[in-house]
Amino acid sequence: MSTSSAQQEDALVTSTNPLHPANLISELCASFYTLGWVTGTGGGICIRTDDKVYIAPSGVQKERIEPAHIFVLPYPQAEPSPHTDRIFLRRPKLNLKESACTPLFWNAFTLRNAGSCIHTHSQNAVMATLLWEKDMVFRISHQKMIKGVRIGGNGPTLSYLDTLEVPIINNTPNEEDLTDSMKDAMEKYPSAAAILVLRHGIYVWGDDWQKAKTQTECLDYLFEIGVKMKLAGLQTVLNE
Repeated sequence: MSTSSAQQEDALVTSTNPLHPANLISELCASFYTLGWVTGTGGGICIRTDDKVYIAPSGVQKERIEPAHIFVLPYPQAEPSPHTDRIFLRRPKLNLKESACTPLFWNAFTLRNAGSCIHTHSQNAVMATLLWEKDMVFRISHQKMIKGVRIGGNGPTLSYLDTLEVPIINNTPNEEDLTDSMKDAMEKYPSAAAILVLRHGIYVWGDDWQKAKTQTECLDYLFEIGVKMKLAGLQTVLNE
């Protein structure tokens, strides 16, 4: 690669603007680490802006991710998978690999026209999958924080009286192999704003990073209170 080409690629992730996607991803990953959502190097976030997708790397301590670690992909392109070559506008100079969540993030782009998708390993989310494993759908109603979740992830907000449903899919040893089952669940539950993965975590999307972050926070609250209610023997959905 020529020096000029490398400089052009680096310019994609170099900015003094704190709202630049490369800066935001670094900041948000550190914040999610503090919340316990991305312990180890697991979890991740992507941000799509018009014709570019910014994705965090795999295998880097989330609280130590820097803009120079960020991958940039063009959008649209064929859905990335372990079986197709991905097109990159920028790869970090370090020997890094893009997030294994990439094909799952693409589901949010192609099926929901999302501008951002967040993947966490929150214990609240994992506990919800265990306690609702029989139904394979987490359900809760009459909670204030439901109003922070949007229909389909990017539609109108739900009301206090609505019943929130988040489908649960079975886990697989390799993250990429969740792609098809996540897509199936998104098609089966078009009103869902997220997909839970059994014994693993959650994927949440939104029109932009602010909405994706807001919904991730609201859903995590609802999982926590739902788990506590269920363990206390209380109904999480009224009038059933």
